[in-house]
Amino acid sequence: MELQTTLKIGEFEVHRLGFGAMRLTGFRPARDRSEAIRIARRAVELGVTFIDTADAYGNGANEDLLAEALHPYVDGLLIATKVGRTRPSPSEWTPLGRPEYLRQAAELSLRRLKVERIDLLQLHRIDPTVPFADQLGALAQLQAEGKVRHLGLSEVTVEQLEEARRVIEVVSVQNRYNLTDRDHDPVLDYCSRQGIAFVPWLPIADGDHAQSRLLAEIAAELSATPTQVSLAWLLHRSPVVVPIPGTKSEVHLKENVDSARLRLSADQLSRLNAASRNG
Repeated sequence: MELQTTLKIGEFEVHRLGFGAMRLTGFRPARDRSEAIRIARRAVELGVTFIDTADAYGNGANEDLLAEALHPYVDGLLIATKVGRTRPSPSEWTPLGRPEYLRQAAELSLRRLKVERIDLLQLHRIDPTVPFADQLGALAQLQAEGKVRHLGLSEVTVEQLEEARRVIEVVSVQNRYNLTDRDHDPVLDYCSRQGIAFVPWLPIADGDHAQSRLLAEIAAELSATPTQVSLAWLLHRSPVVVPIPGTKSEVHLKENVDSARLRLSADQLSRLNAASRNG
């Protein structure tokens, strides 16, 4: 089956296998910073042109690390960051969508990433205690001021996405989605119809699921790994999908990037689709 190898996200044409940078830093800055920097640089060397981060990853350390590793950024590299969620402890994630906070967070992201304009800023989570329109208004104001080029959302329903599109232009949606977690099928289908990039986080199916045996079988047929089959399934699922697997391992990084070359047959796709629905 023929696949598109690139995807338009706003003004950017990116390769359809991205990189999620969250694992490069934990709640505190990584102990082996030089290794994390090397992995980030290697991702770009392997052809990755879409990197995902957030101000809450490592309390800003993730953005700092990417700037140290990659600035000045090569032409065509899209670094997307997110605001609107705080992490007061390793086990706590709290949405925070007050307009003044979103604006302050974006200013800090600009500083850490060493850019004058964020190419893609996504609302990390909708804060249920703040009117959604106010949160969208803060993002729109940042864009009007030239501090943000494109806007996206994370963990939203179709209804929320439609509401947001009445206020801002949404170029990306980042929701949890993989072979065994398809709750957001309606959102992905909507994005496919509207030409909005769909960025699955946690894109690799959990090996504990029953269909992991099927993944192993198909991986053997393709001389690939189950992880690569999971990522290839996402790429076949819709041309607007750009997975962002993350890793601290150079071996796994190359394995993930190489998954974009896998071509699943109609029979393999049918078997995977049936298993994912049943799962």
